[in-house]
Amino acid sequence: MGKDILGWRKLFGVMGPSTNTVVQPDFDMMRPAGVTNHYSRIFTPNADAVSNETFRKGAELIGANTMDAVKSVMTCNPDYLVMGMSAVTFFDGAKGADRFIGQVKEVSGLDISVGSHSCTAALNSYGGVKRLAILSPYWPAMNIEVARYFGDMGFSVVRDIALQCRSWTGIAQVTPAQCVAAIKQIDGDDVDAIVQVGTNLSMVKLAAMAEMWLGKPVIAINTATYWHALRANGIMDKVEGCGRLLEEF
Repeated sequence: MGKDILGWRKLFGVMGPSTNTVVQPDFDMMRPAGVTNHYSRIFTPNADAVSNETFRKGAELIGANTMDAVKSVMTCNPDYLVMGMSAVTFFDGAKGADRFIGQVKEVSGLDISVGSHSCTAALNSYGGVKRLAILSPYWPAMNIEVARYFGDMGFSVVRDIALQCRSWTGIAQVTPAQCVAAIKQIDGDDVDAIVQVGTNLSMVKLAAMAEMWLGKPVIAINTATYWHALRANGIMDKVEGCGRLLEEF
């Protein structure tokens, strides 16, 4: 078998919601030479009245449609899978994340990097992190699931903020200024690290800058997930400008 001309190191199959316009450019920005990303869109009707009651239902629909996207991307013979949607990987704590990974493996036969476990691996790489603050574009009902997951993994969530975006596409319209205000609201001396979840929220560059001025880990979920996929495949390239995770670990 010959090697793929562009993806001579690894072909990554990436699943992301069809409404998501941030995760694809984010992952491409962090892509080293010889690794290619092959995006499979998870059919997601764009809801324009997302609420505390409907958020989980919408996210579960995305989760249910994920396996079709997995089957679709498998036709290009990827070496590894990357999940570009985070909410579904936090449902029902650590056992829910493991169950999701198991379902994908059953359909594809491949290993996968998911947002929840990637964030845990990232936090453990920094070391000494116990107390978290969480920033999400979600609704409070979903932040509870995120806090439950991190609790299962041995962290405590000190504070969190849910930006309560009203539509799936609206998440990509949250401005850097809004993110900065949210970070200031949840940070404090009682917080070891800040974690941003929600892959359609653009935070890779902003998180890297925030790390510098806060002097603590600020982890954007897209950075953690792509870093995890690279390292899981033995690709140790350092990527500049996207934060300490990709530069140091």
